[in-house]
Amino acid sequence: MRKEQKAQEINEIAEILSQYNTVYVADLTGMTVEKTNSLRRVCFRKGVKVRMVKNTLLKKAMERLDTDYSEMYEALHGNSAIMVSETGNLPARIIKEFRGKATIPAVKAAYIDQSVYVGDDQIELLANLKSREELIGEIVGLLQSPARNVISALQSGGGKLAGIVKTLSERE
Repeated sequence: MRKEQKAQEINEIAEILSQYNTVYVADLTGMTVEKTNSLRRVCFRKGVKVRMVKNTLLKKAMERLDTDYSEMYEALHGNSAIMVSETGNLPARIIKEFRGKATIPAVKAAYIDQSVYVGDDQIELLANLKSREELIGEIVGLLQSPARNVISALQSGGGKLAGIVKTLSERE
């Protein structure tokens, strides 16, 4: 690869990284072309971008950005692919589901909203992370619950009170 091509590749990788808050570095070593293409199709359908990269170029692209990816540098060896997404847990869920009982693809490192996770042993944690939308939905549900209970109690209490008044008025 010539210097111009390397510079262009670094710029493209840096552009991709700057657009997303979730970056996974995955190891696809040992996957057949058929399986790799299948993984790419699954990722495409779910809105995750996948790109094979050279580690040295990825590191240079990461160093250009304001984001601190330095904790991920130790994972940049062997074959690497970056997976970027809007949702923090989606790439981990795809990898976990795709590989089933196998060990590949594997997560080398992940950067999610200023947090770094290194190693494939983090796959369970990453897959179980709640997305921003899921957390907001849970909070809204928790906030609505007490209000619903109060409204329900007032409605049922109003019916009871009317029934008592009616019964007392019929007695006389």
